[in-house]
Amino acid sequence: MEIHPLSIILVKSDSKGDRLLFRYPHMTSYVRDLNQYTKRKNPYSLTNTEDLLQSLPFPTSNISNGNLTGLTDEVLSTLFAVKPELCEQKFELKVNDVRFVGHPTLVLSRSLKEVNSSMLFNIVFALQAQASHSIVKCYYDLSKRLGIALRHEEKRCGFLTDEIKIMVSTHDEIAGRSEGESDSDESPYELILQRSSLARGLKSVFSNLSSSGIVNIIINKWIQVRFCLPQKVHQSHKKGLLIDPEIIDRCLNSLRPYHGILLLTEPLDLLESLQIDCSPALKRLIQMYNPLKSLQTLAADSDLTLAQVFQLAGHLVYWAKATIIYPLCESNVYVVSPDAILTNQLLDSFSEHFPGVCLLQVINDFSLPTSISQKLNPLSQPQQQTQLVKIIIWLLKNHLLLQLHTYVRYIPTVYGRLSLERKEELSRAFLLYISISVNFFQVNCLLFVCTQDQETHDTSTIEESESIWSLNETPKGTPTEIKEELSLTDKEDALYDYQSEDYDIPSNDRKLLDRLCRLGYFDGDYHLEEIMYLENIRRSQLLQLLDKFRDVLMTSECEDAAIALFYSQLGT
Repeated sequence: MEIHPLSIILVKSDSKGDRLLFRYPHMTSYVRDLNQYTKRKNPYSLTNTEDLLQSLPFPTSNISNGNLTGLTDEVLSTLFAVKPELCEQKFELKVNDVRFVGHPTLVLSRSLKEVNSSMLFNIVFALQAQASHSIVKCYYDLSKRLGIALRHEEKRCGFLTDEIKIMVSTHDEIAGRSEGESDSDESPYELILQRSSLARGLKSVFSNLSSSGIVNIIINKWIQVRFCLPQKVHQSHKKGLLIDPEIIDRCLNSLRPYHGILLLTEPLDLLESLQIDCSPALKRLIQMYNPLKSLQTLAADSDLTLAQVFQLAGHLVYWAKATIIYPLCESNVYVVSPDAILTNQLLDSFSEHFPGVCLLQVINDFSLPTSISQKLNPLSQPQQQTQLVKIIIWLLKNHLLLQLHTYVRYIPTVYGRLSLERKEELSRAFLLYISISVNFFQVNCLLFVCTQDQETHDTSTIEESESIWSLNETPKGTPTEIKEELSLTDKEDALYDYQSEDYDIPSNDRKLLDRLCRLGYFDGDYHLEEIMYLENIRRSQLLQLLDKFRDVLMTSECEDAAIALFYSQLGT
C-alpha cells in the first residue's frame, strides 16, 4: 500500500565527506544481484560502452517485493547529503517510482579539533511515488521530529557522534573483510543493528509504521518520540478506511457541543495505555465518559471548559481512540452504512460479545431507517434494552451503522394549503425519492429529482422588492411554476398567515414558524438536533410544529456532515 514506507535511511555529511550510515530493510543479496548485470563469461574481454545493442536498459522501477532496490549506497548518500542552504526545510525527491522525504538537520560539531564545524544528517523515508500529499506530509513531520530529538541529544551528550562512529567503524570493518574475500557479500547493517541503539530505534520506527501506524520510541533512554500515522491507524478498526488529517480537521471544525464521542477501545484499557505524564484532564474525561452524554455534558461532569473537551476529543479522534457520534437516545434513527462489509472476523467478534444473537439478523433489522424507540419493547426486561444499546454501540464502533437526522425545508405557498389538483400538478414537477436498498451493504441517500415543466411563464411580474422570498433566493434548476409558489406577497415585517382547513393554529406556533424560517433553520441545512440546541427548543415542540405545518414543511433524512466524513463513500 502507498501508506507503507519502503525504506528508512540515515545519511551524514561533514568535513570528511558524505556517507550512508544505515538503511532498513537491507537486502543481503543486493550485491550479488548487482554483480549479475556486470559479470562476464570471459574475464579478459573488454566492454564496449558504445555498443547500444548489447547494453542493458536502465531500470524504470526501484521497488521489488515492497523494498527499495536498484540504488547503491553511494548514490543515495550523494542524493541525500544536501547543501547547508537546504537544511531545516522539507526535502522531497522523486526517482522513477520512489519518492524520498526527509528533513535535513544541521548540528554543530562537539570536536575540539574542529572549531566552528558542522555536521549534517538526514533521516529519509522512501515511499511509493503515488503517495498522496497528505501521506508525504505526515512522513516529513516524523523525519523532522526525529531530527529535533537527535539534535537535542547531540547537544546534551554527543549521542549522535558516538552512534556515527560505531556505524562508520562497522562499515570499514566489513569493507576490510570484503577486500580479502572477493566473493564475500556480507552486509554491514546486521552488525550495525547489534552494536547501535540508534539503528535499532530506526528499525523499530519502520516496523511500527508498517504494522500499527503508531511510533513510540525513546532515543538514548531520554527523549521520547511519539507519532501517529492516521492513514494507517484508523484501518485497525476498519480495513480499507483511509482517513487523512484534513478529513479529521474538517470533522473537528463541524463539531458542536451537542455531539458526543464513542471510544473505540475500552475505557480501562485506554487509561492503562496512557503515559505517566499525560494530561490529567484527559484522564478525567475518560473516567466520566458515557456514549449517552454530549460534549457539553462531559465538560460539566469533568469540570473542564468546552474548548478543552473539544481539543481532547480531537486528540482521541486523531489517534483512532474515539469517533464522533450523536449521543444515544430513543429518537436516534440508524440505517446500514453504505460501505459496510461483513467479514468472518466481525462475525466471530460479534458472537463473542453477544452469544445467541445473529449479526446478519441485526443488520437486516436496520436495512431500513429504524429508530431505537421502534426496537424497544415496553414489555421487555431492562437487560434486553441494555443489550440493544450495547449492540448499537458495537455496530457504530465497527462502522456498520450510520445515523440519519431529520432535515426540514420550508416550501411556502401563496394560498396556504394546496388543492388536490395543484398538488398533482406540482408533484410532476418536484418529486422526492428516498431509495434505500434492502441489501445489507448498500444504502442510497436522499435524491431530489426536479423535472422542468414544458410551459414557461414570465416571472418578471411576480418578484417584489418587499417580499420575504424572491426568485433570486430560490435554488437553481427549480421549475418556473414552483418559483411562483415560492414567491410570497407578505411584507417582510408581517407574519406568514397560514390557515388550516382542519383546525385553528395558535398564533404562537405561527410566530415560531416565522422566526425559524427567518433564521434559516428550515432551508434544509439544519437538522432537528441542531435546531433544538441553537434555539433551546424541545423535540416535542418541533414535532408539533412539523405536524401542524406539514403542508409547507418538507422533511428528509440524511447523515450529519461531521459524522459522515468517517465513512469511506460519504466522506469523499
